[in-house]
Amino acid sequence: MNDVMSHNDNGSLIQLMDTLGAKARAATAVVANASNDLKSSALRSAARIIRNHADVILKANALDISDAEARGTKGAFLDRLKLDAPRLEAIAKAVEDVAALHDPIGRILAEWTQPNGLRFQRVATPLGVIGVIFESRPNVTADAAALCVKSGNATILRAGSESFRTSMEIANAMREGFKQAGLTEDAIQLVPTKDRDAVGLMLSGLKGMIDVIVPRGGKGLVGRVQNEARVPVFAHLEGICHVYIHAKADLAMAERIVLNAKLRRTGVCGAAETLLVDHAVVDTHLKPLVISLLDKGCTVRGDAIVQESDPRVTIATEDDWRTEYLDTIISVKVVAGLDEAIDHISTYGSHHTESIVTDDQAAADKFMKRVDSAIVLHNASTQFADGGEFGFGAEIGIATGRMHARGPVGIDQLCSFKYRVFGSGQIRP
Repeated sequence: MNDVMSHNDNGSLIQLMDTLGAKARAATAVVANASNDLKSSALRSAARIIRNHADVILKANALDISDAEARGTKGAFLDRLKLDAPRLEAIAKAVEDVAALHDPIGRILAEWTQPNGLRFQRVATPLGVIGVIFESRPNVTADAAALCVKSGNATILRAGSESFRTSMEIANAMREGFKQAGLTEDAIQLVPTKDRDAVGLMLSGLKGMIDVIVPRGGKGLVGRVQNEARVPVFAHLEGICHVYIHAKADLAMAERIVLNAKLRRTGVCGAAETLLVDHAVVDTHLKPLVISLLDKGCTVRGDAIVQESDPRVTIATEDDWRTEYLDTIISVKVVAGLDEAIDHISTYGSHHTESIVTDDQAAADKFMKRVDSAIVLHNASTQFADGGEFGFGAEIGIATGRMHARGPVGIDQLCSFKYRVFGSGQIRP
């Protein structure tokens, strides 16, 4: 896996991808039955090798960054791609954090006995082979591999051309770590070509070898995956996240939360894109919040009332309420109350992450019950939409659908289940 492979015809690419699928399927039989001690040891070994290969990984990243800059890439996309020593250490630490988690496989999820004496158990099992298609975030390589192995799955990763070198070196390090620990290195495989047709082959399921697809990237990638995949998909299309400042919000708390939710890292999917301010606190809260954002270098696009708060505010259009900026831009709207805030989120949101800031518990309860998003927060920044912050060690993505997994996809969400039924000679009349 050290060299980029090239393919002069579609047949050779199909053969390559079929081989990856067959190796991954064979690896699942090993990983699914591996002990928790072996899986954890393999992950700790992988983290150690990532640290040992830091120079190689960072040199590869520098080349990826150089190419990206030459193409005119900048802003949030470049930030997602860039690694430095602290970020690489955070990647290794996240792998160790996953190693320390409980073993999700074999958990008894439910247990009951029927009147005829049959005893039933619903037991957690691996999903199988998980395909992960991503663009610029090289940390996805380590996070996905760690989560999949801990949950008894194998993974096939397809990195975008932007992060190809970095991702390949991280994958090589993890494979070496697995091998040294005595676990099959084919538990993680990174597609060794930039050929875009590899994505289509993965979406087809590789002749039944891939069980689930997880896309990590922009709207174009995720939209394509959701439209073309012939296997189940865990994904979110956009992170249009809201912070609602309720009538009973503490101003100092609101300001801390809004600035963090928008500006801590603008390129993450949990970054706030729209601020809703209750009309009841326009006179006390709106102007300080808007000025704080503007003074931090954030462009504010607002409705007519928001524009009156500061001449630097530009007019918001209908499109702004539907836009995931992933940049230092926020749309701000004044709403008549809690119901209008909920209606606005329902109309324009992407079912990702929303936060209410209020000292009124009843209002918070209503907001958290009625808002139909994967993550709903009370008095906290939307940037907590992250598997590590949930105690999951890491995440393979955020799921905004309503089936199976929702919110951060960690080890428990990468499991299916089967039923075990225990009898004592019962037959069905």
